[in-house]
Amino acid sequence: MKNRKFILPVLLTVLFLFIGAAGVFLMYQKWDGRSLELKNTLAHQVEEQQDTVNLKSIIHQSQKNVVQVEALDKWNEKIGSGFLYNDKGDIITNAHVVEEAETIYVKTANAQTYTAALVGKGDNLDIAVIRVPQLANQSPAILDTSFEAELGDEILAVGSPLGFQNSVTLGIISGLNRSFEIDGFDYENAYQISAQINHGNSGGPLINRASGKVIAVNSAGMDDGSMGFSIPMEQVIDQAKQWSEQADKKNLDYESAIANAQELDPDKLKEDAKYMINYFFESISIRDFINAYTLLGSDWQTETSYQQFREDYIYIVDTKTSEMDIQFNEDNNRAEVNMEVKHEERSSPDKVFTRVYHYRFEAGYENDQVRLLKGKRELISEEEKNSEE
Repeated sequence: MKNRKFILPVLLTVLFLFIGAAGVFLMYQKWDGRSLELKNTLAHQVEEQQDTVNLKSIIHQSQKNVVQVEALDKWNEKIGSGFLYNDKGDIITNAHVVEEAETIYVKTANAQTYTAALVGKGDNLDIAVIRVPQLANQSPAILDTSFEAELGDEILAVGSPLGFQNSVTLGIISGLNRSFEIDGFDYENAYQISAQINHGNSGGPLINRASGKVIAVNSAGMDDGSMGFSIPMEQVIDQAKQWSEQADKKNLDYESAIANAQELDPDKLKEDAKYMINYFFESISIRDFINAYTLLGSDWQTETSYQQFREDYIYIVDTKTSEMDIQFNEDNNRAEVNMEVKHEERSSPDKVFTRVYHYRFEAGYENDQVRLLKGKRELISEEEKNSEE
């Protein structure tokens, strides 16, 4: 009898425990299957910011392989654009830019100037290929030769309109299958774009905003700047490759105007120095420290290793430059540049500083190319700001 008195409470206890465990299990299953909806404004902000960074990255990367093309004959000079498309140093441009040219040279994004040889030129197709051996084995533009364009696709046109190198224009594809003739060149099924194509843009790449790939060659524009026209890459690539392959068996003509092009001109040196310094800070802003380091002269690189250089700039998250004061020093044939630069620097996750520096650069020729030969910076002011701003 005594044992029977204990059996009932034990059974009841086990039953209650089983019921409780089952209830917890069912509640867990219900919660696990329910999605929680939270309004994450921070994620939205990061997404918007990332989109901006992507656009800057596309522009910066495209500028590395876009060049300004200058074609000279006995009487005049033509200025156009082009882009590196393979590892042989071959550049695609427009035929009308280089036709009848006695000498061709190109200017790269980091203000280097090289002589180019004509590899091939279309008779009816407004496309040409030129070669610069010094650009061999460099990263070429990424091409999309099977792009199927649709009205409204966002694009970027990169080139040197009116001689302003590496200018970028945003727009959309505003028309398809446009066919016409200009100066003996037949345009068939060209893209019509809202981005302006001015003198100097010809031969530059048309880039798909979504992928960052080159989809066409900017070739013609209206006089009023209302629209432009681009030749799709699928019409270009086979002929360009054929010319490039055949060129290996030819003696390419590199008749040079480099001596004249780089004859010391104080105004030109000051212009190149300004361009180089803007490109330097653009590379820093996009965190392309390797590219920024390559702009330095050999003595500066000897004094400062890449690791040291990177450490000086790695904390910068935003940069604003002021107007440059540029003077030509006749004693050493260098351009001396003074300017103030404001950096936002994040030294830790919760500490952001606004620092203003005075920069002093010296730019000049080294091995016939413009380089930043010297550089110093001095801290002028510093202010801590709220990292959540």
